[in-house]
Amino acid sequence: MNEEALNASIRKFLKLVGVSSQREIEQAVARAIRENAVTGGEAFPAVMTLEVPGLKLRVAFDGEIRLQ
Repeated sequence: MNEEALNASIRKFLKLVGVSSQREIEQAVARAIRENAVTGGEAFPAVMTLEVPGLKLRVAFDGEIRLQ
């Protein structure tokens, strides 16, 4: 195993997930505000699930998305 290649690959994947997830959440919030589904002061529970089937890894991370 090449430790350096592994770490670089993990960082690249996490960057993709982070940037893409942020964009999706921002778009969902903007849409909800346009549709008057939220007022802009809410907080929403959020769950991110990481799966790597080849490693039999499945772990959920719980958090919160606050609009204010």
